[in-house]
Amino acid sequence: MKVTVDVEVRYGDLDTYGHVNNVVFFRYFETARTKAFRKDFLELLNEGIYILVVKAECEYKRPIQLVDKVFVTMEVVDIGNTSFTIAYKIHDDNNDTIYATGKTVMVTFDNKINKPVKIPDKFLKLLKG
Repeated sequence: MKVTVDVEVRYGDLDTYGHVNNVVFFRYFETARTKAFRKDFLELLNEGIYILVVKAECEYKRPIQLVDKVFVTMEVVDIGNTSFTIAYKIHDDNNDTIYATGKTVMVTFDNKINKPVKIPDKFLKLLKG
C-alpha cells in the first residue's frame, strides 16, 4: 500500500529558528497514517484492537519553512504476524525536495487481553493492497 497526502504547515509548527520543529515531523507521519487509515482504525478500535507505534525514526534532510508545500508519501514496506512497518518520505509537490525520511513499526494490540494479536484479515488485505 502506498499513499501520498498533503500536510498543512502551520505557524505553530515552527520553532524559534523559523522552521518546522523536529518533533512535528512525527506529527506529519501521524497525519499521513490517519488520513490513509482513518475508517479502518475506527473499525478496529470498535473491536478493541489498537494500532500502536512501537518504534519511530526520522532522518532530517532539509528544514521545512512556513511557505513550503509539504506532502507525505507513506508505504507499507514490511508485514509480520502482529506488526507492520511504514516508510515515509516528506517532500515537495514535485518530489524534487526531500525534507525527511522515516519509519514506524506498528503493532496490532488487543486492549481487552493487553497484548499484541495477529493482524486482522480485513486490515491485512488493506495493507497488502
